[in-house]
Amino acid sequence: MWDDPGLVDVPSIDSLLDALASGQPAPGSGSAAALVGAMAAAVCAKVARLSGDGGSTAQAAALCRRLTSLAEVDARLFRSALAELDRRDDDFKLGRALDQAADAPLQIAEACVDIVVLASELAETGTPELQADARSAAALAAGATRAATLLVEVNLTVTPDDGRVRLARKLSEQAEAALRR
Repeated sequence: MWDDPGLVDVPSIDSLLDALASGQPAPGSGSAAALVGAMAAAVCAKVARLSGDGGSTAQAAALCRRLTSLAEVDARLFRSALAELDRRDDDFKLGRALDQAADAPLQIAEACVDIVVLASELAETGTPELQADARSAAALAAGATRAATLLVEVNLTVTPDDGRVRLARKLSEQAEAALRR
């Protein structure tokens, strides 16, 4: 399909890994899930581009940007919720901060399910040499969906009958089903 380009320069993500491993609470696993989803979307964009599928390329690029943005949103909202927990001087502000912090992982799960579906389609329709990459992207996005679902489930303000928990679990099930097809 292509000539051997020789050595490939893989960009370093050391600063990202250092931030995730730091002693600071954010960025944490919500941001990590979003960024894993963004990487899966980027792999989908590559598969789609090399397969001549402009629509899927655009969709994957949009999902990648969305998840990169959500990684930052998740870290900011998590920091805000922790600050309100430390203060505990206004129950309304605390409740709102915790509520918003629960919504970010749910949005991450929603975007990641879209990636699993897109990647699964590309695994069937993409260039044969890249179908394994599409399947791998689907697996990465399904894992990110599950991680985000876990964060919704354990959020301090979420009760078992909260609709967000049910939705997150449904998204995780959809991701797993799309991965198996």
